[in-house]
Amino acid sequence: MKIYLDGQFVEKEEAKISVFDHGLLYGDGIFEGIRLYRNCVYRLDEHLERLEYSAKALLLDMPWSRAELAELVCESCRVNGLSDGYIRLIVTRGVGSLGLSPNSCPKPSLIIIADKIALYPPESYTEGLSIVTVPTRRTGPASLNPGVKSLNYLNSIMAKIEAAQSGALEAIMLNDQGFVAECTGDNIFIVHKGILYTPDVANGALRGITRQAVIDIAQAAGYEVKEANLTRYEIWNAEECFLTGTAAELIPVVKLDTRVIGDGRPGKVTQQLHAAFHEEVGTHGSMISID
Repeated sequence: MKIYLDGQFVEKEEAKISVFDHGLLYGDGIFEGIRLYRNCVYRLDEHLERLEYSAKALLLDMPWSRAELAELVCESCRVNGLSDGYIRLIVTRGVGSLGLSPNSCPKPSLIIIADKIALYPPESYTEGLSIVTVPTRRTGPASLNPGVKSLNYLNSIMAKIEAAQSGALEAIMLNDQGFVAECTGDNIFIVHKGILYTPDVANGALRGITRQAVIDIAQAAGYEVKEANLTRYEIWNAEECFLTGTAAELIPVVKLDTRVIGDGRPGKVTQQLHAAFHEEVGTHGSMISID
């Protein structure tokens, strides 16, 4: 595997950053997780736009154009001979001093990793996940806005640990008002009486690229989709529930906090949207040649 690191591709073992990089010292940086399907970098422009938004929110100046970043992402796939995979695009504040001030960081660092990823075992997609609600709350927009996809994921990591302690692979995180925000790294949807509901981003949900893709696909199929304030009560009493994310794709949930959702099996709407999503992923994005 070759990693793109600040202007060159290096072997995995040689891909190293300084211990003075503010991304390491303080989580001062941003990232995007991007999927490659059948030589198509899925919704690459949307990912790069969100990266730019995150950079602006953190006052992190990026010297690369969107076109330059797009080409580097595609070249990372070519160099590693990938036609299907996962790309992690990382921008750190760069090397600086031990102080908090970013004024000591003259140049950001760019890292691109093109590899494979599997968050959940295959049977989770056919049988569905049993998940739990954890004590750790999602950070609200009054602090570090969860719309910023920063390198600081301690909030989600703690929630992931709490889920594992309960024997679950995934967890729902609530905001300070008790409304459902999202899961540790995925957005959440429910189906109730033929309508799809997902938490409003104001509740702490990331504007997920896959989330928006599923909204687009569902609306094109004739479903009504609503952003709403959701509590655990609405999820317990939904007919169907599923999660969306770049790495997770679309995965059904059949149980929350020991309450069975629907009939305890992946629902028809979930299965329909999952199939439609996989029809789209090889066509909606930036096509690359591996030759």
